[in-house]
Amino acid sequence: MTPKRERTDVVVVGAGSHPLRDAYHLMLKASWASILAAIAAGFLALNALFALGFMATGGVAGARAGSFRDAFFFSVQTMGTIGYGAMYPVSTAANDLVVAESVVGLIVTALATGIVFSRFSRTTGELLFSRHACIAPMDGVPTLAFRIGNDRASTIFEARVAVTVIRTETTIEGHVFYRLYDVDLVRSQSQALARSFTVMHRISEKSPLFGATPETCTRDEVELAVSVVGTDDTSLQPVHARRRYRMKDILWGARLADVLSELPDGRLQLDLRKFHDTVPTQPTAAFPYPRGPGPQET
Repeated sequence: MTPKRERTDVVVVGAGSHPLRDAYHLMLKASWASILAAIAAGFLALNALFALGFMATGGVAGARAGSFRDAFFFSVQTMGTIGYGAMYPVSTAANDLVVAESVVGLIVTALATGIVFSRFSRTTGELLFSRHACIAPMDGVPTLAFRIGNDRASTIFEARVAVTVIRTETTIEGHVFYRLYDVDLVRSQSQALARSFTVMHRISEKSPLFGATPETCTRDEVELAVSVVGTDDTSLQPVHARRRYRMKDILWGARLADVLSELPDGRLQLDLRKFHDTVPTQPTAAFPYPRGPGPQET
């Protein structure tokens, strides 16, 4: 029997094309280095294009005939509204190109300014998720747990966490169906999400994971989809983050390492160096699974 391959991101076909809208969203999601490089490259490309036009038409006083270098510098001075005076248009064709370049430069400057402003004003969350989700007994009940935290110095107010179990099922008619189940969390909301918050789901009889084993979860291609939504206390804008835990990210018979401890002077210490660490648990009659694959506590 051929083993199932792990389900990856969905390949979409037949969707409509929206190049301008998609380009705008791509610029909002791209890195600052990519955006600045794209703006600079676009500026230079437009000036090179107008420089070819000035070379073809001529009529620029102070520029050598057929010199791309002089035509390019004149184009930069025109688009940048610099105008040193050493070179200036004297023919009708050159003046027409100056007018066209001024209009293009105005539009491009407005677009670049809008993109940069949108990126500055847009709040992006820096939420961390533990590398692994763990399933281990807690108070005698198998419990799914993972950790989330805010990697910024700010606080996220009214953070809400939602977890969905995704698994493959076959209907009685024989159709393969990817079914989604919302799971109940011990606590799904945090009034002030800061550095660390542990999300837990008790695998009771009402849980979609009740009776599941590593083998059945692998067979059914079980995944966990996690979403977090809240409000940043500095910008007062919404922030959100998502994370998917596949079977290779779920450890059976392990729990998250403790990150909170008490110092000798009575103060509490939050050790974020252990944010992703896990420790093994002892198998029990109710939960006989050994620790699954994954890194040991550091």
